[in-house]
Amino acid sequence: MAIFAEFGQVIDKGPESEEAQMLVKKLQNYITENFYTCTDEILESLGLMYAGGGDMTANIDKMGGEGTAAFANEAIEAYILSKA
Repeated sequence: MAIFAEFGQVIDKGPESEEAQMLVKKLQNYITENFYTCTDEILESLGLMYAGGGDMTANIDKMGGEGTAAFANEAIEAYILSKA
């Protein structure tokens, strides 16, 4: 959740910003190192889940501020598109 707090700190810079993109990679690496191999496809699905509403969205927004979950999803989408 600390990574989402960091997303909240760069929300004003935009999802394509270098800071946001570095956080997407940091998130992907964290998941891979601590849970399972987080492929781009999995990361993209997680982003949709983060912004999909419910408890997950509420918890992310609680850590990073209102709109952080949606911002993280937008940053993930930009990250995936930049690699296409």
